[in-house]
Amino acid sequence: MSVGSSSSLPPSLYAETAHALPVTPPLDGDRAVSVAIIGGGFAGLSAALHLAQAGVDTCLLEAHEPGWGASGRNGGQVNPGLKFNPDELLTRFGEDLGRRMIAMAWGAPDFTFDLIRRLDIDCDARQNGTLRAATSAVTAEAVRTSAAQCAAHGMPTRLLDRDAVFAATGTGRYPAALLDPRGGDLHPLNYARGLAKAAQAAGAKIHGGSRVISARRQNGKWKLQTKTASVTADKLLVVTNAYADELRPRLKQSLVPIFSSIVATEPLPDSLAARILPQRPVLYESGHITVYYRIDSENRLLMGGRGPQRSIMGPTGALAYLQRYAAALWPELKDIRWTHAWNGQLAITPDHLPHLHAPDEDVLIYLGCNGRGVALATAMGKQLAQRLIGGPSASIDLPFTEIQPMRFHAFWPIGAHAAMLWGRMKDRLGI
Repeated sequence: MSVGSSSSLPPSLYAETAHALPVTPPLDGDRAVSVAIIGGGFAGLSAALHLAQAGVDTCLLEAHEPGWGASGRNGGQVNPGLKFNPDELLTRFGEDLGRRMIAMAWGAPDFTFDLIRRLDIDCDARQNGTLRAATSAVTAEAVRTSAAQCAAHGMPTRLLDRDAVFAATGTGRYPAALLDPRGGDLHPLNYARGLAKAAQAAGAKIHGGSRVISARRQNGKWKLQTKTASVTADKLLVVTNAYADELRPRLKQSLVPIFSSIVATEPLPDSLAARILPQRPVLYESGHITVYYRIDSENRLLMGGRGPQRSIMGPTGALAYLQRYAAALWPELKDIRWTHAWNGQLAITPDHLPHLHAPDEDVLIYLGCNGRGVALATAMGKQLAQRLIGGPSASIDLPFTEIQPMRFHAFWPIGAHAAMLWGRMKDRLGI
């Protein structure tokens, strides 16, 4: 894997091992386009790609560079589904929309891996499955319920008992797990950069270092202003996720930006790596506080979870709790060196569902993947593009909602920290 060129990315294992940064110069002149996109994560890049492939003149503006946010710093897991089981989606949203949501969300990994293969994006993509692992008797029952519903909806999932989970993970921690073979993993920053290059090749213009400081209607169009230039567009897509600012009224207050952290080992000896996730699925725990991990293509263990609600980069000590947890799962790791630690913010919505808004004429806003953004944002990028092209007649597999600011939003850091402490306690007690 080649080392990337100089960029504005915070330090991480991904930044250290990424392919060369695509050329995305700051916007340096005023221009007019059909569609302008604010945000260079997976959703924005996928939308730009699909718009450009359809022949739509498209310009994407990113404050930093493609993949700078959660898209380039996440756990690299390509997971299916939403927070809720299929039957609950049917109850809440009805047969038509509910079934479309199920098909889109659980089918998103297939869409993503097919796209990677079709575009020949070099990002260590492997479709070896996702394990949702129970950590207690209570969560094991929840996993069994999910497994029964997935099977009833014809999904290719499989419920694993304790012995089967031990064989799949090398640890006796989990009484049950749900295996979905459609999931997998990838190098997320290389994927983001690959999407950017593919979108550029299709004709999209992508500008890094181009923070939008105002967006207003002018003569029936949208005018986006950066510090040095402007873009005038017929339609606007806003996909800033956890890094939403005050550009769109009340949007920042409609979500909670939560820091998720990852710590990585040095490459493990082959004999040890073969005992941890030997078939190389990814795993996330079904507990109150999510812990997730995978073995990457270089035999490194990447262990992630909720961490300090502040930016951390560099020394691994800030994430010692994840290292201790890994050693509890696999005692052979107690003498392994941990080499990288980093974090970034993901968007959590109050209802734990992605939010889709159309607050103005010819404007779409999408955010809040709630930790499932690799596949979900990729798939939604195409649907957002189709909606921007086709208008209200174009089907989209999420409900439109109003932007709803959260009460007492200014106190979210205190609430998030308290919720994590309480969640960890409940996970330890198995309740």
